[in-house]
Amino acid sequence: MSYKDTLLMPQTEFPMRGNLPKREPEMQERWNQENIYEKVQNRTKGRPLFVLHDGPPYANGDLHMGHALNKILKDFIVRYKSMSGFHAPYVPGWDTHGLPIEVALTKKKKIKRKEMSIAEFRERCKDYALDQIDRQREQFKQLGVRGDWDNPYITLKPEFEAQQIKVFGEMAKRDFIYKGKKPVYWSPSSESALAEAEIEYQDKRSPSIYVAFDVSDGKGVLDGDEQIVIWTTTPWTIPANLAIAVHPDLEYVVVEADGRNFVIAHDLLNEVSEKLEWQEVNVVKTLKGAELEHVVAKHPIYDRDSLVILGVHVTTESGTGCVHTAPGHGEDDFWIGKQYGLDVLCPVDEKGVFTDEAPGFEGQFYDKANKEITEKLEAEGALLKLEFITHSYPHDWRTKKPTIFRATSQWFASVKDFRETLLEEIKNVNWHPEWGEVRMHNMVKDREDWCISRQRVWGVPIPVFYGEDGEPIITEETIEHVADLFREHGSNVWFEREAKELLPDGFTHPSSPNGEFTKETDIMDVWFDSGSTHQGVLLEREDLARPADLYLEGSDQYRGWFNSSLTTSVAVTGKAPYKGILSHGFTLDGEGRKMSKSMGNVMVPSKIMKQLGADILRLWVASTDYSADVRVSDNILKQVAEVYRKIRNTFRFLLGNLHDFNPATDAVADSDLEEVDRYMLIRLQETVRKVRKAYDDYEFSTIYHTVNNFCTVDLSSFYLDFAKDILYIEQANDHRRRSIQTVYYEMVVSLSQLLSPILSHTSEEVYQYIPGVEEDSVQLTDMPEGRSVEGEATIKQKWEDFMDIREDVLKALEEARADKVIGKSLEAKLTIVPKDEATMDLLNSMEHLHQYLIVSEVNLSQNHDLAKSYNRVSVAVEKHEGEKCQRCWVSSHTVGNNEKHPELCERCADIVG
Repeated sequence: MSYKDTLLMPQTEFPMRGNLPKREPEMQERWNQENIYEKVQNRTKGRPLFVLHDGPPYANGDLHMGHALNKILKDFIVRYKSMSGFHAPYVPGWDTHGLPIEVALTKKKKIKRKEMSIAEFRERCKDYALDQIDRQREQFKQLGVRGDWDNPYITLKPEFEAQQIKVFGEMAKRDFIYKGKKPVYWSPSSESALAEAEIEYQDKRSPSIYVAFDVSDGKGVLDGDEQIVIWTTTPWTIPANLAIAVHPDLEYVVVEADGRNFVIAHDLLNEVSEKLEWQEVNVVKTLKGAELEHVVAKHPIYDRDSLVILGVHVTTESGTGCVHTAPGHGEDDFWIGKQYGLDVLCPVDEKGVFTDEAPGFEGQFYDKANKEITEKLEAEGALLKLEFITHSYPHDWRTKKPTIFRATSQWFASVKDFRETLLEEIKNVNWHPEWGEVRMHNMVKDREDWCISRQRVWGVPIPVFYGEDGEPIITEETIEHVADLFREHGSNVWFEREAKELLPDGFTHPSSPNGEFTKETDIMDVWFDSGSTHQGVLLEREDLARPADLYLEGSDQYRGWFNSSLTTSVAVTGKAPYKGILSHGFTLDGEGRKMSKSMGNVMVPSKIMKQLGADILRLWVASTDYSADVRVSDNILKQVAEVYRKIRNTFRFLLGNLHDFNPATDAVADSDLEEVDRYMLIRLQETVRKVRKAYDDYEFSTIYHTVNNFCTVDLSSFYLDFAKDILYIEQANDHRRRSIQTVYYEMVVSLSQLLSPILSHTSEEVYQYIPGVEEDSVQLTDMPEGRSVEGEATIKQKWEDFMDIREDVLKALEEARADKVIGKSLEAKLTIVPKDEATMDLLNSMEHLHQYLIVSEVNLSQNHDLAKSYNRVSVAVEKHEGEKCQRCWVSSHTVGNNEKHPELCERCADIVG
């Protein structure tokens, strides 16, 4: 007969190969048809609410690895919370306004902007954004991200825009909104003002010049034949110069050099002398900066004065200690200029081109004019030095082009008016990592104003009217009316109707005796859009609540969404919109470099999913320390795929050995389990507790390593391995076999639940093959609780001691294999010599020792001539002299004793008989 047919070999239809790229879309389609999101929400309704508020990605372009990292992390948390006692809705959202969509339409779609009305162009922008949302939504769903995809929030939707108007109105009501002229970051390439969050720094090559300003009135402090030396890397701002700033407390010197008298800070004398190659330098006079106040110099190009003023912003870190001051092109310059009553001269238009306020340079692009300006300075004898330097310079993060400071009339939110409340609220937030609190505090502590107006058309209009005298009109009545109009018609109504039609019927205002009104044409900064989601989404939707429990985004959002959300929320409610912040780093290639098309190192989520599957991508996310920048490459994903294979094989082995197990009738009570099975049950509970804590602490890499270690060390290398001799060999209802199956069952259920947030597809697949489960989906179950097992402490200590001894035995077996004493371990007979009585007692108390060590025979002895010493025991390995049983493969002296089954050992002959 074929003894193989008498074995209870594993049987399961759960496939060995994941074939994830094929199976995952099928599973996602089933989830979609069954509306698994709604089922989960219905199951958890009534539980404590947990809201992870989705920061809106921008609706433009396919998903990149940063998108995948972000959305998968969010999915881990939401899935876990819904399986651990919370009601955790997840409402995805999109940011839809802003310059990139305008650019995409004009460049990619070849839309001729000037051949249509603003309202028509905005409709095209809207259609484009909605198309992009549909495209990105499908890609997010392919990642296995579960959410209310049919009802996302979108910042262009009328109901959202209406709430945004109310946020603006509430801030205006509290006098936090004002219009003023001051220098702001200006992008000539975008033709719009920018907020700090829209600035990124890149290296730029700039001219570095030292310029001499002739003193025309020394005010009795200087003789009048001196020249004040300034240094700048922006020659194009010289036409806007109105003053020179010195620090009141610094020491300044008049020095004679090259036949001329120069004024500079004493601390910078050596540095400037070297830079300007002065041969002989004599200090003629020393004086405090405060003494130079109101000295008058002559502008080096134009026939006008340049006043010497005092400013504490002046330093001796670089330059000359005398700072060229153009109030129209610098924030410090602007504020100090206001103190001295200087004009805000800004001779550069919105395109970065000089106006007629800069005679001689009209019509020139500011950067191109640098050369002519320096040539003019040289011709006037004012240029002392020209060289070029490469330095970090602010750029428009959308167009990647340099920005300038330009004084224009803009709308601002006065952050300084509620800054102290902001700083207090920052303390009340739970920050992960903890350094996030310091980072946000430092960003807020010196913040003055937020420029919220943009000179574009694709965005939410600033809801301000103007009277006949130009006075801005913002009242509760106008705000409420505009909000209602936007909710009914969308914000395009602002561009479709005249001001009068946008005001309440019969509206009057003292500033317009004739009843004539105009409207603001600027739109709001897109950060005001996304910064209003705490009201437009959390407050608007019944399934959410403000404040959210968690905001989770990339670390760049400390200056972006985290910041704008905090600012608007504190402004209108006095409270932060979130209880916790969790941030992650950026995705880099395998060598730690930024991904770029030019370098050819870009990895695309859709391509990875087609090759390996979404669960590999999800497992990679779990493997990372996402609080810092994370690396991804083909090799890294290959390593992750190998871990996935081990986990999948573990699931398959567990399922295969449960083919004849009915948990309702075959399960063994904890107290009746074999001791080794109770030990493994204890190890499972420890794993459950560690994984649950890691989920609670958002430490997903701990889960990755804990589960991998449990599958590899506890199960594959020990429990699953030795148990084959029981599961395959013994009769179906043998107690030891059912004892193992009972623990296997709890393991496969618990592991499928523990890994469900991470390996969402695979865990779902596993769950469908588990016998006796009641729920249709693992997503409709709760996480296992780490429970106690009777006699836990004693059993754990005993078996941990045994595992130490086992390590010694494994080393001995490996050496015996290398020495050709044995081939497979079942050919071995062991003699173990314990080094102390406790170890002898421990081993004597263990039945089936040969099975746990996967050898054919084990003897304990006080000594053995061939025993080699190890840590806890000495071990002698010999080739077993018995014959190999053709059924269990154990070498035994009893093979041949049974006449009916002469090829079997006594144990197998009894079972078969």
